[in-house]
Amino acid sequence: MTVTDVLLCVFGIITLAAAVRVVITAHLVRAGLWLVVALGGLAACFLVLTAEFVAWVQVLIYVGAVVVLLLFAVMLTRAPIGAGDDMDRRRWPAAVVGAAAGVGLAAVFVETFRWSSVDITGVEPGSAQRVGSEVFGAWVLPFELLSVLLLSALVGAIVVSLRRSRSEDA
Repeated sequence: MTVTDVLLCVFGIITLAAAVRVVITAHLVRAGLWLVVALGGLAACFLVLTAEFVAWVQVLIYVGAVVVLLLFAVMLTRAPIGAGDDMDRRRWPAAVVGAAAGVGLAAVFVETFRWSSVDITGVEPGSAQRVGSEVFGAWVLPFELLSVLLLSALVGAIVVSLRRSRSEDA
């Protein structure tokens, strides 16, 4: 095993453990903070794989924007942060569905790659220019739709917060 393999395994375990904590924690803000750790671990995996551009995009977009938007929306709407008594907490069906999804994804992964090595001798290395031309060329419509979706979620959170604050004042 090389140092790269060891680092990838360590960051993968950190990412997996943080992702599990995101799912099992009862507090929404703590789940958001564990999501930061999970996404940061994934960015570290990208750095180990020498995909620096993808790693920094991961940090800037997901950690810097999506998680902050999630936490901002939760705090702005004054939603209950902790575990509530009225929450339905059936864990076994969720565990079965999660395990089935994990087994299905693992089966697809094994079937797709069949543990074979890939010859990359004739492949050009990626660059920020190639990624940018793909994102803003072929994928510009989904990219813009995602930005409109995030903006509408933020506006919706502000509207819900204003309605609640006006009804509490009355």
